[in-house]
Amino acid sequence: MSAAERLAALDELEPVELCRRTGTVLSGLVEIMNAETTLLRAYRYKEAGELTAEKTQRAQDYVGLARAIQRRLPQLREAVPAEVEQLRRGHESLATQMAENLRVIATARTVTETLLSDVAQGVAAQARTKTYGANGRMTAPPAAAGPGIAINRAL
Repeated sequence: MSAAERLAALDELEPVELCRRTGTVLSGLVEIMNAETTLLRAYRYKEAGELTAEKTQRAQDYVGLARAIQRRLPQLREAVPAEVEQLRRGHESLATQMAENLRVIATARTVTETLLSDVAQGVAAQARTKTYGANGRMTAPPAAAGPGIAINRAL
């Protein structure tokens, strides 16, 4: 099914059904972001990373549904005002969860970068020459010194 067909199918949904689906996807997205945040706080990065594909899919689903809601908002406010208000509150909950998730991700990234930098400095310090040569100067590091450590800062 093409993107245009998916959008048309969303636009044809009954107002209650559109709000129900959006609410379900929204709740699932908040739930998975909460799970990811909890795992990151517990330093369980690998497990948190395993949630990425599901989180991405739920976010894409939510964006599509949210756009459908926006396109039909005047109609929905008239037909199902309580459901629209519930979605607004759910969206606020998502915004709060996203802000917390981003704070935890930034902290985890900083901790990881600091740890890797410290390890790289420690490895470099071990490879440095610690003795003086006959001329009273430090000798050059051995040719087989340990390889450097690269840090990918693109996260």
